[in-house]
Amino acid sequence: MVSKWKELRLDEVTELIIDCPHSTPKWTDEGIVVLRSNNIKNGRLDVSSPSYTDLDGYEKRVKRAVPQAGDLVLTREAPMGEVCQIPEGLKCCLGQRMVLIRVKEEIIDSKYLLYTLQSPYLQYQISWNEGTGTTVSNIRIPNIKAFQIPTPLIPEQKAIAHILGTLDDKIELNRQMNETLEAMTQALFKSWFVDFDPVIDNALLAGKAIPDELAERAELRQAQLDSGKAKTNSEINDLFPSEFEFTEELGWIPKGWASKKLGELLNIKYGKDHKKLEQGSIPVYGSGGLMRSVDKSLYNGESILIPRKGTLSNLMYVDEEFWTVDTMFYSIPKQEKTVKYLFQCLSLFDLASMNVGSAVPSMTTRVLNDLNIVIPSNNALYEFDRLATDFFNHTNALTKQNSCLAKLRDTLLPKLMSGELRIADAEKLVADI
Repeated sequence: MVSKWKELRLDEVTELIIDCPHSTPKWTDEGIVVLRSNNIKNGRLDVSSPSYTDLDGYEKRVKRAVPQAGDLVLTREAPMGEVCQIPEGLKCCLGQRMVLIRVKEEIIDSKYLLYTLQSPYLQYQISWNEGTGTTVSNIRIPNIKAFQIPTPLIPEQKAIAHILGTLDDKIELNRQMNETLEAMTQALFKSWFVDFDPVIDNALLAGKAIPDELAERAELRQAQLDSGKAKTNSEINDLFPSEFEFTEELGWIPKGWASKKLGELLNIKYGKDHKKLEQGSIPVYGSGGLMRSVDKSLYNGESILIPRKGTLSNLMYVDEEFWTVDTMFYSIPKQEKTVKYLFQCLSLFDLASMNVGSAVPSMTTRVLNDLNIVIPSNNALYEFDRLATDFFNHTNALTKQNSCLAKLRDTLLPKLMSGELRIADAEKLVADI
């Protein structure tokens, strides 16, 4: 990358570049957060599933420097080159294979450096050993100190960081909205088809007997109704019965509903390898998620993608043309308006515990086809599909918007770092979003 900005070594623009202790922390169930490589991805720190150590473990790991807000953390192997910024209010220490970086604020803006380290120019420096011209599996501290950093004046740095940060903030807001929409879908499904709230409401109103297994839920539901914390919807409740019946497969279920095997509801098919990945616009899914693209589809329409090997719990819902590789099953519904419902049903199962593999976790169609599923009346099923479709459509729209925002950010990043794109022009692009 040819840059119009002056370049300085990383150790010239920083106060600290400190390697983490080369030891495993003492793990505890609670205490002080230990940052690990799996907490850092795409320039962000995610401590929604934190690891902890105690005070003694913390003090041992911060002898050389105490991480503070604004510091950067860079992973130096497995994976290499991921970076994040420590937020305000987080007391933490570093796990293994990480480097703490603290900037000289009079020379470089911390957030600007965060984006610089994610740029192709710096990622190239991270991934290649300049002395040998070969790729490396980890990066040494001397190499990190020697990184060449494009260093415009502080006002330009802050403007660049603001432009890219605006895009990232919008992506994060959309991601949080998607989490909320997914939680709303799950809450609706659980209320109707796991806790059977509308059936219990109808039974309470009609004075019908409620099975002992559901008595605790009925008492809670009655208390919620009496206090006004829960309300009934007569139009919804009319879609549900007011009694329960016992089944050998699933225990007590609403009267008139059915117990079926998953194989009666979905035709589960094997994915296929494709020799021409990245030669089209059709998305390709594997057990780890979205992979690449191809020029034709394996199936077009609503489907549940179920891992055959790898992370067995990584279910995916799709409603588009797609291709799946052989580590993934895809499914074809045998009844209309069932896919979103069955996706939620499958999410209740601990598929990882059904592993039939030895070295690699594996799933079979026999195991999947034999799963027992409760099927409600068509009226209740279709109403859930209608409401869930609204949630899914909104989620898909936000996901697609995030894809466009990420592409724009990734396009602007190297151009801003090199000075190829005027900051004012980039600000106009972002302002129009």
